[in-house]
Amino acid sequence: MNKKVSIQKLAISGVLIALAVVLSGFSIPIGASKCFPIQHMVNVIAGTLLGPWYAVGMAFVTSLIRLIMGTGTLLAFPGSMVGALCCGLAFRYIFPKWSFAKRVPIAFLGEIIGTGILGGIAAYPVARFLMGAAPAGLFIYVIPFLISTVAGSILAYVLIRLFQK
Repeated sequence: MNKKVSIQKLAISGVLIALAVVLSGFSIPIGASKCFPIQHMVNVIAGTLLGPWYAVGMAFVTSLIRLIMGTGTLLAFPGSMVGALCCGLAFRYIFPKWSFAKRVPIAFLGEIIGTGILGGIAAYPVARFLMGAAPAGLFIYVIPFLISTVAGSILAYVLIRLFQK
């Protein structure tokens, strides 16, 4: 039974990664970063359906594929991976006895805090030391990442509500 669940999770992961990569052309350029709401939508769906570790792995693979294809930057790694982790952990461990529907907004909040604030701060050293950029300050990526993650979380909310019906 455990192998069946793992195969199902891998299949869902593959589909969600493919969806994120195929829709990677939809981005919002804000400053040096490309805001990618589809990635955040996928993070929320993965964090709620598959758990935090699958969500982080999917965020890494998606960011890597986008980087190789030239549709993403190194800034995608800290933003998407931290957000996916916070989303999945918040969904799983905050009020675990609540119903799925009641915990979904907690997952959104985890994604927004993880990507928008923590991922935005984590992007600063990536930009400075790996990309050779000279960002204006530690919090320079917080606003663009917040815009992207809020848009993606709203998309995820709409999709999850549609699937619940």
